[in-house]
Amino acid sequence: MLPPKSRSVASSSGQAVPSGRIARFAGFSSMAGGIAGTMLVDGAKQWAQGKRPSVGDLLLTPANARKIADRLATMRGAAMKLGQLMSMDTGDFLPPELADILGRLRADAQHMPQGQLRNVLNENWGRGWEKRFKSFDFKPIAAASIGQVHRARTLDGRDLAIKVQYPGVRQSIDSDVDNVASLIKLTGLLPPGIDIDPMLADAKAQLHEEADYAHEAAHLARFGELLAGSADFHVPALHADLTTPDILAMDYIESIAIEDTADMDGEVRDRIVRLAVELLLRELFDFRLMQTDPNFANYRFDPATGRLVLLDFGATRVVTDRVSDAYRTLLRGGLSRDLAQMREGGLALGMLHPDAPENHKVAVLGMFDTAFEPLRLDAPFDFTSNEMTMELRDEGMAFAKERTFWQIPPVDTLFIQRKIGGVFLLGSRLKANLNVHRLIRDAL
Repeated sequence: MLPPKSRSVASSSGQAVPSGRIARFAGFSSMAGGIAGTMLVDGAKQWAQGKRPSVGDLLLTPANARKIADRLATMRGAAMKLGQLMSMDTGDFLPPELADILGRLRADAQHMPQGQLRNVLNENWGRGWEKRFKSFDFKPIAAASIGQVHRARTLDGRDLAIKVQYPGVRQSIDSDVDNVASLIKLTGLLPPGIDIDPMLADAKAQLHEEADYAHEAAHLARFGELLAGSADFHVPALHADLTTPDILAMDYIESIAIEDTADMDGEVRDRIVRLAVELLLRELFDFRLMQTDPNFANYRFDPATGRLVLLDFGATRVVTDRVSDAYRTLLRGGLSRDLAQMREGGLALGMLHPDAPENHKVAVLGMFDTAFEPLRLDAPFDFTSNEMTMELRDEGMAFAKERTFWQIPPVDTLFIQRKIGGVFLLGSRLKANLNVHRLIRDAL
């Protein structure tokens, strides 16, 4: 939950979150009106020059990109969260022009002004709630798409991190997602035949779960049980007496942002990434429960204990036996270069479509083979090496030109792939060298 910009969120007085449906609709309308005006002016200029611009060309200008990102960041909630989820950092399907707009939202988070914050606290804890606290810092230590975090101390001595949801977020999820979907479809950049409606329906369901802090509290407590007594991981304890669907109370843990470990010794950095990879594999094969949000801010580091601190379990998903077994098959096939196993795993996960032409399947299997090539060596893998990334990019761009059979994998696969991509990016950010082959082999 603590984003990279968390240190600066308290520097302003905050910006009120539009909480009513009419107010949020007006926000989208004003954005659309401003963008439409810009498009008309730009379109007229280009027509006068003899050009025939498309709607996508007119929409995806730098000026409009700023308007879209700024408006979604102001509205926060599902509008901003969906933009973050659909950004390109972990290799999703959106075209880069649109992904650049949405990608700006990962670092843009405003916090509520104090008056609006007090209203939320009064509604959830009742008036006079201050009597239960020795101190409550109204300046947030972090702000993100769905809520913001405050530090507080109770009269009985508990040092807490209090996550407070922005008002109106839960009630506006469906309409926000529909409005962002309309924006995506308006660009005309999605390949013909791609139906994003099933994915959007799953996104709504996921966001409704994320916006229910009582639901997240259950996952927080469950991961606390799964990792109890661990010398490597620290999960904040839940404080149920102060937790509601709009407020989540947990231990405050002294720690630093995971990116701040980038200047530490290589041994420390390699260990952090090893723990992240091991946890991912345990979630996939042992726990059958995965925190799927790849945001770096969900990991922090405690230099005093050397433990990885885990935060934000709103995007936790159950991993079914079918999905877990399919990943086991895919990984086994990948490590042994068994194309039949890779095909079997890819089909089971929806990465390959059974009705796709054989040349399409061969192209996807070729990308699998490229991705697994460096992981087949029983030796340290250099996360900073871009050779594999460049090969995958070239293969992917060639593959993308053939738009006749594009498809979106099932949402369970998409969320897990985002988590895998996020762990890979963490390894790259920390310049890790790690024997990933051995970790995967041991997990299998």
